[in-house]
Amino acid sequence: MKISTKGRYALRMMLDLAGCEEGKYVALKDIAERQGISLKYLEQIISVLAKAGYVKSVRGTGGGYMLAKKPEEYTVGMILRLTEGSLAPVSCLDYPENTCPRAEHCITLGVWEKIRDAVYGVVDNLTLADLLNEQKK
Repeated sequence: MKISTKGRYALRMMLDLAGCEEGKYVALKDIAERQGISLKYLEQIISVLAKAGYVKSVRGTGGGYMLAKKPEEYTVGMILRLTEGSLAPVSCLDYPENTCPRAEHCITLGVWEKIRDAVYGVVDNLTLADLLNEQKK
């Protein structure tokens, strides 16, 4: 499994917003400059984040974006699933119920489940607040 630039940049953008002054809107161009990411690409990503309710926006002078919730309420997994879709290592584990006709006799299914569980164990237990705290060390 590889995380695309969309997922990586979304996480960086959310971290950037989480590190800004609470209650203050941030211009997307400022995030683009700080993160070294194309403004056009961030515009595409921010629309996904806004549509999902992860960020709030205000237009005009003094406008921009801010997190809709506190940094501790966002997990890395939430952000990556929104931008990447499933994080499962194989398609038969994309949904809660495995409908693969070979699942009952699949020798490798246990391997894929362990990989999925390990990934989920990391991304679903790390919040933006955790990453900010790590950055401060």
